[in-house]
Amino acid sequence: MFLHNQKMMFTVRVDQPNAQFAKMLLEQFGGPNGELAAALRYFGQGWAEPDGKRRDMLLDIATEELSHLEMVGQTLVQLLKSSPGAEVDEIESGYLGQLLDGKHEKFIEASLNSGQNLLGGAGPRLTDSMGNPFTANWVDTIGEPTADLRSDIAAEARAKLVYERLIKYTNDAGCRETLGFLMTREIAHQKMFEAALDAIMQNFPPGRMAGDAKIAHVYFDDSESPAQQCEGFELATPAPGGWGFDLRKPADGGAQPPPLKPRPKLQSRKNGAAKSPG
Repeated sequence: MFLHNQKMMFTVRVDQPNAQFAKMLLEQFGGPNGELAAALRYFGQGWAEPDGKRRDMLLDIATEELSHLEMVGQTLVQLLKSSPGAEVDEIESGYLGQLLDGKHEKFIEASLNSGQNLLGGAGPRLTDSMGNPFTANWVDTIGEPTADLRSDIAAEARAKLVYERLIKYTNDAGCRETLGFLMTREIAHQKMFEAALDAIMQNFPPGRMAGDAKIAHVYFDDSESPAQQCEGFELATPAPGGWGFDLRKPADGGAQPPPLKPRPKLQSRKNGAAKSPG
């Protein structure tokens, strides 16, 4: 059960409305690396997680992601104040008079820049910044904790980078503070997922099958230049805790496939020849 606490985790403030930046920020509302996708990903994993500690962690982070979704949504609402969608009634009521007064540039700019914001009015829509609707295909869970936690770490890293880029695209001090808080929480979540992964004994490779030991530590050298072969990799005896790889050309140990046997030729019966019985 969820109870809505009207006090948000961080005070959301926007100094100036900006419909164009709101369009970019939709990436973190209904996009593949956004807060809704993260919440659904971690809820799905948490509900199926048999380990009590990991289950609590996943559900706690999923719940926090919903609070982040609320923060992004409230930021979008403030950015969209005085946007074309929010003022559509006002524009329609004064449209003809303002056109006659020579203010048609305002409406041209609105039509070019509003995009999906016009359809959502003053509220955010569940799309990414390009207008693609949210899809469950963005929730990548495979049902194996060691694989899912690695995916979660990568998802938080991608979200952190998106927030970084968004911060660079706005000079609004209030908006930057909110985005900085959200970006920092992505770092915290990465650390939590990495700690949970480290707590799993023998967490690599994912799953229950170890694979073929003959090729599990083989580095296939697909580079033609011998001077650049495997720079930076330990290929012989590894240091304690290192991987160590056996250098091998892709063809080593392999064989060409056997030639195909020719198919028997099909010969037509001579004209007038009788069909064989049966």
